[in-house]
Amino acid sequence: MDLINGSMISEFVLLGLSNNWKLEIFFFFIFLLAYSAIMAGNLLIVIIVTFDSHLNSTPMYFLLGNLSFLDMSISTITTPKMITDFLRKRKTISLWGCMAQMFFLHFLGGSEMTLLIVMAVDRYIAICRPLHYTTIMNRRVLIGSVLLSWAVGFVHTMSQMVFTIPLPFCGPNVVDNIFCDLPLVLKLACTETYVLELLVIADSGLLSFICFLLLLISYTVILVTVRHRSSGGLSKALSTLSAHITVVTLFFGPCIFIYAWPFSGFSVDKFLSVFYSVITPLLNPIIYTLRNQEMKTAMNRLRNQHIHSKQIF
Repeated sequence: MDLINGSMISEFVLLGLSNNWKLEIFFFFIFLLAYSAIMAGNLLIVIIVTFDSHLNSTPMYFLLGNLSFLDMSISTITTPKMITDFLRKRKTISLWGCMAQMFFLHFLGGSEMTLLIVMAVDRYIAICRPLHYTTIMNRRVLIGSVLLSWAVGFVHTMSQMVFTIPLPFCGPNVVDNIFCDLPLVLKLACTETYVLELLVIADSGLLSFICFLLLLISYTVILVTVRHRSSGGLSKALSTLSAHITVVTLFFGPCIFIYAWPFSGFSVDKFLSVFYSVITPLLNPIIYTLRNQEMKTAMNRLRNQHIHSKQIF
């Protein structure tokens, strides 16, 4: 703590996506629209799952509601700041603001990573052990799984931030990205950070890669199991799992490239950062609502209830 108090810099400069004023105005409206869609889409899922008794009592949709909440939170950590920065010539963030941004990014990211694993387990039990599904995935297990995902996220971020916060930063203070992230900020520290960079690769990159492989293997096992049982059930299982596989790929793909790749300076990192914080939270509700008949039916039920209640009053 004394080291950070004695640091020579009190803020970081974010280079953002572009230095062209006209292009930044264009980005401002595009990302403002995207963030509005993220909040509306994910909030709609949370509301539907919360107030529809059928979906709220179904494990898959209970987990989906929590996934949407995490997506909204991850996007909120980075996107509003990025949108306002498009209107500023000098894009800065305070030292503690930068640390807070990294803390919550890895906290929420670690939680979502764990939740996606729980959702894969849920699909395995639902498809491969349907008779025991409601017994195994009971309310107590669901709440415990969500709490576990938050606990894992907290441990994941603290295992990195506890070593990052005390680092001295005396310049340069330019972060070539749209928000603060560990690989880029660590390189600005006025001390050797090679060991800490390896920790980030292992804690964030390697862990993301291993979880991604395990999830793909689990989905493959589910499909192989269903195929042996019934050829007709394979198409139904594939339809159910395709949304999950798409979401898992969208989430883990950028994480693997950003944190597991042991080199720096690739301009693709900015694109992956946008993908991770904006595109993925935007696509998730679209994937789950447009491809899911139960979600559409629940939306119609809630709309009809709302119209009926207005007619009564």
